[in-house]
Amino acid sequence: MAERTIRVDRPWSWRSFFLQWEWLLVLIFVAVHVVNSLLSPYYFNADTFLQTPMSFLDKAFLVLPMTMVIVLGNIDISVGSTVALSAVLMAVAYNAGLPMPLAMMLCLAVASACGLLNGILMTRFKELSSVIVTLATMIIYRGIAYAILRDQAAGGFPSWYSALGWESVGGIPIIVVAFAACAVVFTLLLHRTSFGRRIYGMGSNATASRYSGVRTDSIILIVSVLTGLMAGFTALFLTSRMGSTRPNVAQGYELEVIAMVVLGGVSTSGGKGRMAGPLLAIFIIGFLNYGLGLVNIPAQVLLIILGLLLILSVLVLNLRFRERHAHPPATEIAGSKQQDEAAP
Repeated sequence: MAERTIRVDRPWSWRSFFLQWEWLLVLIFVAVHVVNSLLSPYYFNADTFLQTPMSFLDKAFLVLPMTMVIVLGNIDISVGSTVALSAVLMAVAYNAGLPMPLAMMLCLAVASACGLLNGILMTRFKELSSVIVTLATMIIYRGIAYAILRDQAAGGFPSWYSALGWESVGGIPIIVVAFAACAVVFTLLLHRTSFGRRIYGMGSNATASRYSGVRTDSIILIVSVLTGLMAGFTALFLTSRMGSTRPNVAQGYELEVIAMVVLGGVSTSGGKGRMAGPLLAIFIIGFLNYGLGLVNIPAQVLLIILGLLLILSVLVLNLRFRERHAHPPATEIAGSKQQDEAAP
């Protein structure tokens, strides 16, 4: 039987390159800076670009694993409650006499354990969607935080701890350095490892991945623990900036984080998206919020703008997906014509 080969030709196209969603995000990012500079003469200065990220990068740590979660085809709406619970337990433990470095380790351990519990529930009860599982744990984690502190605040952290959220190294805020390092690690993990390829494979077809030998439960568990760990980092930087913590901290973070990921071009159906998009979306929303705050524009306006951007992102991405399937790449099939005709 003659050998049959199938070649898919995808010639380089500048048009396809510049029509990628990330380039539109770059244009939106530039437009945000232009509009902000027109709204306020105090916008363009060095402090804007060096100090402003400290006000929104705490929640950006959650965007990194949430991108993996959504590419996987799942969703996690318990991250805000995980931040609250881990921060509350850290503060209570420190006030009870635990040294601050150990209290910080406890914060990361508790947050990772919360993520692990989410993963265990999702893998043991596959009939439940990730939304239902994390909705339940969101209520549980926040409820435990309220049971511990009620409506009180806990803090009194050492002065060196506030350096995490406010100090700089070489003129660059510590939180920016830490986030940049985490972003590099997560980007390489998602795009340059077999682990990342398995995440994309599961997002496209979890059943096929399972029958191909991929340990799908292990992937879900690892991603869930990473999500919890990054929630712990968020708790550390958030409490260092605030100087204390309450059970209601990080309320609404889960929706903002998911919005950043979706605006970044990651498909909620799974299997599609790149880390670059959500990273751009973090700074688009962060600087947009800062610019509107300079001129005392209500926060509700930001919500309207964000909603419009999300609708635009969904529409554009769906149109690109339809166009790609309506005009598939040219294929060349070489083989024996007689054998093709004889084939049933």
